Amino acid sequence: MPALPSSEGAFPRLEVHGTTVIAVKFKGGVLNVGDRRATAANVVMYDRADKIIPLDDYTLMAIAGAYGRAMEVVRYLRHAFKYYARSQLQPMSLDGKLQEVSRVLASNLPNALSGIGLFIPILSAYDPDQDAGRIFFYDASGARFETPDYGAAGSGAERIRGVFDYIAKTKGAFSERPLEEVLREAILLLDIAADLDAATGGIDKVLPTARYVNREGVFEVPESTLREIVTSLRGG
Repeated sequence: MPALPSSEGAFPRLEVHGTTVIAVKFKGGVLNVGDRRATAANVVMYDRADKIIPLDDYTLMAIAGAYGRAMEVVRYLRHAFKYYARSQLQPMSLDGKLQEVSRVLASNLPNALSGIGLFIPILSAYDPDQDAGRIFFYDASGARFETPDYGAAGSGAERIRGVFDYIAKTKGAFSERPLEEVLREAILLLDIAADLDAATGGIDKVLPTARYVNREGVFEVPESTLREIVTSLRGG
């Protein structure tokens, strides 16, 4: 239960947070999977949150943290990418997109340090220069890091770090495996995160969101496919 307002009349601010998102490479692209739960403190505020957001035809952003602020940033980035393409008559380069995300996060740092509006994005994109999918994650100050095979953010991410390593070492690099196999592994990872982290929504009551990007663009995994995977994981 939230604390009562202080004598100065200031009410506590409950900020809605998205929980666990996963980015995993597959042969030819990058898959993003996220649970649907949004929480505020220990309260489930919403169980239909979409945390895997297309920014343009070849870029996905997975968001964990302050959901409202993250969606404001998503809207800005979509507009910035479109404006650049229209004004320059060419799409923004991948490096330009990455720099724009860093700039937005750096400008949000004062809010994040005060405990308001902190979110951690994972950016997944198809890079035509390398003909491959790439995954980048950021810290709160906008510093950018590239991960070679997979990444996760949110409250359940740390719980499944070792599972990523185990799968990669026993079954091979995610980036060398087909989408169908990687999708099943990602749903399983999200299910494990939900078991170990109270803030992460499960995969049964509300299906997770799953989108992927490759040289053809951004695509959403159909609900029927997700339901089949969940059923098979449950032994159905």
